[in-house]
Amino acid sequence: MLGTGGVLTYGALAWWSLEYRIRRAEVPLYSETVAFSAPGVRELVPAGHPDAVVPGTRVLAARPLSTMLVEDEQAWLEGCAPWVGRALDVGDDVLRSALLDLRALSVSLPVCVAGWSEKWRYAWPRDVSFVATALARTGHPDHAAEQLTFLQEVQRHDGWFEARYDLRTRRTPDQRVAQLDGSAWSIWGAQQLSLAAPDRAAELLTPLRPMLRLSASRLIASLDARTQLPMAASDYWELVERSVTLGTAASVLAGLRSATVVLPLVGETALAQRTAAAAESLATSVHGQFGPKGYPRMLDDPAADAAVTFLAAPIGGGPIDHGVLTAMGHAQTAMTRPAGGVAPGAQWKDDGISWTPETALFAAAWAASGERDRAEALLRWLGAHRTDAGSFSEKVLYDGRPAAVAPLAWTAALVVISRHELVHA
Repeated sequence: MLGTGGVLTYGALAWWSLEYRIRRAEVPLYSETVAFSAPGVRELVPAGHPDAVVPGTRVLAARPLSTMLVEDEQAWLEGCAPWVGRALDVGDDVLRSALLDLRALSVSLPVCVAGWSEKWRYAWPRDVSFVATALARTGHPDHAAEQLTFLQEVQRHDGWFEARYDLRTRRTPDQRVAQLDGSAWSIWGAQQLSLAAPDRAAELLTPLRPMLRLSASRLIASLDARTQLPMAASDYWELVERSVTLGTAASVLAGLRSATVVLPLVGETALAQRTAAAAESLATSVHGQFGPKGYPRMLDDPAADAAVTFLAAPIGGGPIDHGVLTAMGHAQTAMTRPAGGVAPGAQWKDDGISWTPETALFAAAWAASGERDRAEALLRWLGAHRTDAGSFSEKVLYDGRPAAVAPLAWTAALVVISRHELVHA
C-alpha cells in the first residue's frame, strides 16, 4: 500500500510539474526592435541590447549617419496628421512607439512586412490592410495607397490572396493555404483610406479598381446559397478549416459592407448593389446563427474567439450592437492570460502567453464602441509590456516579459487605430 501510495504521489507531482510548465511556456525575445543604420538599411537589435539604439528612436546609435536618421524620423512624425502632433506633445509614448514601429517596418520597402525577424519578413494581406489604415489615419494617405497597390499587384486572377508574400519574388514562400479573408481585408483597407482622405478618395481608389472588383466578386461568390455563410477557409489562425469560422464570416461581412461604400467611388455602382444585398444576407446569417451561441469561433463549438471584434467598429461598422459588445466582454474574460493580455481564442493552448495583436483588437473595438476605460486599460497594458527599446512584441509571457518577434506591424497598426478612435470619440 505504501508503495502504491508513493507511486500515486509521484505521478500526481509529475503531472502537476508538467502542467505548471505548460502553463508557463518560455519563448525567447528575438529582438529588441529593428533600427536604421543608413537610409533604407535596417538591422535587428539583439534582445538585451536596447542601448544599441538612440533612446526613443528606431535609429542605431554611434553610427556615421545617426544624427541625420534621427532628424529624418522626427520629420516623418512632424508630417503626421495634427491629432498625432497634439498627442505626442502631451507625451503619448505608446502612440509614438507604435508610429516608429510602423515606420521601421514600411518606409522605403515595396510594402510593409509583419516583422523584421527572418520568418516574419513577409507581407500578410491582413497586416498590410491594417498598416494602410493606420498610415491613412495618421496623415500618410499616399503611403497607405502604396500598401494596397502592392496587394493589387499580387492578387490572383480569381480574387484570392495567398496567406503571405515574399517581397522579392512576390510569391508565397511556403505551402500555406490561401485565405479568403485577404479579399475582405483589402477592400476594408481601401474603405478606411477613403474615410481618412475623403477629398482624395476617388483619386486614391480609382487605380485600385481592378482589385476592388476582383475582391468583391470573390466575396459574393464565396457565400453558400443555402446558409448564406462563406465557404470554409483558413482565417487568421492559418489552419485548414473544415467549417466556416467566425473569423472568416465576420471579415467577409466587413469586406462586403466596405465594398458597398467604395465601389461607387470607382464607378462600380452595379457591383456595389450586389455587395449590399450580399452583406445584408450575410449579416442576417451571422447574427442569426452565431449570435444565439454568443458569437463563438465555430457554430458547433462554444469557445470564444478574438474575431468577435471583427463585428464591431472600426472593422464591422454599422450601428453599435449590444449583443456583440456583450459577447466581446465574455470573450475577453475567457481568453485572458496571466499577464493580462488575451490569447487568440478560448481554445488556444493554455501556455500562459498573451498575444498583443489580439489584445489590441479588443482595444480598437472598445475604443470605437465608446468604451473608453476598457480601451485605455488595454493600451496601458500594451505600453507597459513593450521591449526595453520600446517596440511591441508579438507575445507576452505569463510573468509579463515580452517575447517572440518585435516589433510586430499588426499590433503597432492597431495601437494607432485605437488611439485615433479615442481621440475622435
